[in-house]
Amino acid sequence: MVQYIATPLDLSFAALSDATRRGIIDLLGHGDASITSLADAFQMTLTGMKKHVQVLERAGLVVTQKVGRVRTCRLGKRGLKAEAEWIEAHRKLFEARFDALDEIINEIQQGGSDEGAV
Repeated sequence: MVQYIATPLDLSFAALSDATRRGIIDLLGHGDASITSLADAFQMTLTGMKKHVQVLERAGLVVTQKVGRVRTCRLGKRGLKAEAEWIEAHRKLFEARFDALDEIINEIQQGGSDEGAV
């Protein structure tokens, strides 16, 4: 059996794969928020919101702090630099492959139009 160890990049992409968690990141970009206010904003239970926040915490994207009975969430300091670099490297790879494909298509189209010009 293959053993798989989740890297920080894996945890981030897994966390960001969910629309609710991306929404939480968006809201926290405007300021800190309690889990209760986040749950209200997304019309979900506190338990459901806590689970989403835990996934974001494991990825290092969100940090929580409990003061009294209130758990406040804020964006983590790690940011998304590594994720952005990975995406950019792969965007360049795709772009290069599509450019090469465009060249092949252009060559085929020009070759086809040359044959009919006799």
